[in-house]
Amino acid sequence: MEFSLMRDVRIRTESAIASGDLLPIQAEQVILQEQGLAFIVRWVAALAAKDAASKPAAQSGASTILPGGPRDPDFNPFLHPDPALLVGAVGDHHVAILNKFPVCLHHLVLARRQFAEQRSPLEEIDFQALAAVLSAEGGLGFYNGGAAAGASQRHKHIQWIPASDQNASLQALAAGLPAGLPEGAVARHPALPLAHCFVSIDAGVGTDVAASACSMLAAFTQACQMLGLRPDADGLLPPCNMLVGDGWMLVLPRSQEHFQGVSLNALSFGGTIYVRDPAQMDAIRAAGPLQALASVGVAV
Repeated sequence: MEFSLMRDVRIRTESAIASGDLLPIQAEQVILQEQGLAFIVRWVAALAAKDAASKPAAQSGASTILPGGPRDPDFNPFLHPDPALLVGAVGDHHVAILNKFPVCLHHLVLARRQFAEQRSPLEEIDFQALAAVLSAEGGLGFYNGGAAAGASQRHKHIQWIPASDQNASLQALAAGLPAGLPEGAVARHPALPLAHCFVSIDAGVGTDVAASACSMLAAFTQACQMLGLRPDADGLLPPCNMLVGDGWMLVLPRSQEHFQGVSLNALSFGGTIYVRDPAQMDAIRAAGPLQALASVGVAV
């Protein structure tokens, strides 16, 4: 793949905002400090719009099973992407799509061309697509493995956001991990009061795409083994999140999606918690970010 992807992302973003197919970013935020870590709690208008878009199905008594499955002809935004949001191919197995309800500018979904369950284990082809983007642009890759981990679609996908001081990243947590560890080394962060595993990886700007994909696959496999995340009889992993950036992969199991009504996905563990309204912002402030994260994780 010739990596003109970000040029295409910028062109498609401008076009989609102008046509009304993509919502512009409107957000307010506060910064909360806890145990030496800074958490951004951001109220993003697009997330409230996402909730509103899902209400008709809920009010009609539709199933609470995630949409986007192989027998869901009415709604799978990744199998037949909206042309206004479709950026283009990322390798042979994925397409890049602008997230219709973005948390930041140029928020991308890297979706499989063919349906696979979101909770099926990530494979080398998924990491090849992510490595292509990370090698060219840096930023943060992340995965919400199932509804309890914050996923809103069953169709297999990973996501990416660009590097920015205003976006989630692993930079703050990485500063609290041992320095100079070799690739494949594992670590825990002393401030995270929940089961998790950091693995040192070869990923980021300028890395070889094939080598980086292999490094990420090995790290994900290793982390899942250490955390007891094993496929069930249907081949599906327990709910979990994964984040990749700044030379590290973070994997953690999930027990539930919400803390006091606030949906927490992988980005929450990257230091940015997205809320739907000011009341949710107040709930995070009252409890503290680390307590909120611990409540949706798995106890150590």
